[in-house]
Amino acid sequence: MVWLNTVIQGTMLGGLYAMFAIGLSLIFGVMKLVNIAHGDLIVLSAYLALVITQTMGVDPFVSLLIVVPIIATVGYLLQRGLFNRTLGDDLLPPILVSFGLSIIIQNGVLVAFSGDDRRLQAGPLEVASLRIGDTVAIGLLPLLQFVIAVAVIVVLHLLIRRTKTGRGLRAVSDDQAMAQVMGFNNRHMYGVAMALSLGITAVAGVLIAIRGNFDPSAGPARLIYGFEAVIIGGVGNIWGTLLGGIVLGVVQAIGGAIDPRFQILAGHLVFLLVLALRPSGLFGVKA
Repeated sequence: MVWLNTVIQGTMLGGLYAMFAIGLSLIFGVMKLVNIAHGDLIVLSAYLALVITQTMGVDPFVSLLIVVPIIATVGYLLQRGLFNRTLGDDLLPPILVSFGLSIIIQNGVLVAFSGDDRRLQAGPLEVASLRIGDTVAIGLLPLLQFVIAVAVIVVLHLLIRRTKTGRGLRAVSDDQAMAQVMGFNNRHMYGVAMALSLGITAVAGVLIAIRGNFDPSAGPARLIYGFEAVIIGGVGNIWGTLLGGIVLGVVQAIGGAIDPRFQILAGHLVFLLVLALRPSGLFGVKA
């Protein structure tokens, strides 16, 4: 039962990792853009939620109603005004631009908020749990975060498969020239893709701010977990991204149960193993 509890906790953690990864998978699938600033935008969303909760006195989950539209709008403007100018056959320019954006965000947040750890308070929800038997307990906060992750993926899946916007995203991903012939504005669709990506990023930022402490330098670690979940699950497969996040979370939980020093390393080792044996990911399609 102890190991069952460990696997359950790792699964809940994997839902949060999937939230880090979905946005990365989406924009890479649509425009082959690797956004190095993704983790820092997650942290920026957390700080924005902190400001809103402190100034308006609202619950952190209520702050999502403000944080998500703001960060999504920032994503659209960044894509239209910055990243669209760098896209082309060469993948290096947008990577360098996103790296510079990462440095600017980190230092801007450091100047504005100092390097102290911060955290959003969710009240009794932080310690509430659902007990199953004598040895298994599921925290309500991790469970809620996992449910939110699944809900976000379901909504994104329906949007991509059932709406005109989704058809546009798939069209520009498959063939830019043909998408323009069909009447889609590629630059606008790229902006929409980045807005969706950062909207999901904003949700992830608020969730990590509730789950634990964060600081201006926390972004790169979130980026690494996101990349690992994407690669393990399969690039461009949003359901595979969820499963990749779960695999990463469970492996980290088992590693931590064996030895706390082994927790993070265990996840990295599994990532390298998947990358070596199946580069397309566990649930990806071979090119």
